[in-house]
Amino acid sequence: MEIMPLFWRTVLVYIIVFLTMRLMGKREIGKLSIFDLVISIIIAEIAVFIIDDLSKPVIHGLVPIATLVLIQIGTAKLSLHSQKAREMLDGSPSYLIKNGKLDRTEMKKQRYNLDDLIVQLRQNRIMNVADVEFAILETSGKLTVVEKPQEKRQEEAPPDPLDTIRYEGLPLPLIMDGKVQDQNLSQLGKTRFWLKSKLQERGVKDFKEVFFCSVDHKGVLFLDKKR
Repeated sequence: MEIMPLFWRTVLVYIIVFLTMRLMGKREIGKLSIFDLVISIIIAEIAVFIIDDLSKPVIHGLVPIATLVLIQIGTAKLSLHSQKAREMLDGSPSYLIKNGKLDRTEMKKQRYNLDDLIVQLRQNRIMNVADVEFAILETSGKLTVVEKPQEKRQEEAPPDPLDTIRYEGLPLPLIMDGKVQDQNLSQLGKTRFWLKSKLQERGVKDFKEVFFCSVDHKGVLFLDKKR
């Protein structure tokens, strides 16, 4: 393989892809929807094909790239004028937490487990699920979080928090999708019997009825039942 033809072809492909992404708009950089991601991946694959096989004319790569650009620009203009087209191409936001309650059905639909949610909340500087009023999974995959007002948090906190619990650290999940987190209970120095008694005080008879349960460093229990 000759070095100079490869060098100039690489430079040419870089310029083509750069101009293509500029033509497709800043939306490609700032917000990658599923449709945008597919277009970007295909363009990247075509660019590799042009560079990798020097025996193929560059035009064989330019035609599909130009076709993809026209498709993207056309669908973008269509989306500007049609809400149905936007929903069909980009989907619609999903509420994973609504009015302080976890939506198990929507999470299952989006294949989003509790571990994913907790990680994304931490990335939004939210350490306690109990502090969230709304958690919206945007079409780009980003999680938008709206915290509860301080007044509402105080109202929801039980008048007699579990004063026997005092530890330093993040809120600990005690039950996740009906499964008791025994390791976290041990960290608190508590047993399943203690946890079950606390749940019974709130009208829960079985661990399997609970979608998510956690306790913070002040001993305040957060409970979300399966619906």
